[in-house]
Amino acid sequence: MKLETILLIPFKDLATAKQRLASALTQAQRSQLAEAMLRDVMTAAAGVRGRLDVALVTGDARAQHLARDFGFTVIEDGLNESETAAIEMATAWSEQRGYNTTVVIPGDIPLITSDELHRVLDAAPAAGAVFVPAYDRRGSNCILRRPASLIPLRFGNESFLPHCEAMRKTRRELVILEMPGIGLDIDNPHELELLLQRDGDTHAQRLLREWRASNSAYPRTVIPSDETIRSADG
Repeated sequence: MKLETILLIPFKDLATAKQRLASALTQAQRSQLAEAMLRDVMTAAAGVRGRLDVALVTGDARAQHLARDFGFTVIEDGLNESETAAIEMATAWSEQRGYNTTVVIPGDIPLITSDELHRVLDAAPAAGAVFVPAYDRRGSNCILRRPASLIPLRFGNESFLPHCEAMRKTRRELVILEMPGIGLDIDNPHELELLLQRDGDTHAQRLLREWRASNSAYPRTVIPSDETIRSADG
């Protein structure tokens, strides 16, 4: 049976991922973390696959390979301009294939769960939208639209209120849900600490804990060992 809903995950590239974390992590670490978070998001998405199709929107070869490992569709983003442009293209792709509902989530919300995605789908109005804002209510971390292109999406640090205003103009129903997993996106160094403080055992959390336990330059200001301190004092 053809599903009418598709989950779209935009993802730029691993090689230059998460530049805003540069004060805390090296580029190699940022790439590792981005892949771990994407794997967490895909794991949650796999748990609702019976209710929707899943597509990764990216031009990154490694990310495409990971999506195919999960059995997800890849929508090729050859331009790699922005998350906004990628979702505009992917929304048109979805409509051309008969999907009447789109759900958009980023690839950097590692605490997302399948249960939260089920709740988003359960809350969907017959015609309207479901929004899950970021924990600071600035960004939009999950958007369900029915019909699929009900409003244009514009992503960034201050996207939530503009999306709400766009929905107001449609006069369609808007459901806003607060969710702890979807709500935490990892863009800034202090959010690494928030992720470490939360309960859970995601790929991203395990990676950060391994770095901290091994003292492997996370954060980038290396904490000296006791032996190093004794040597310096001597």
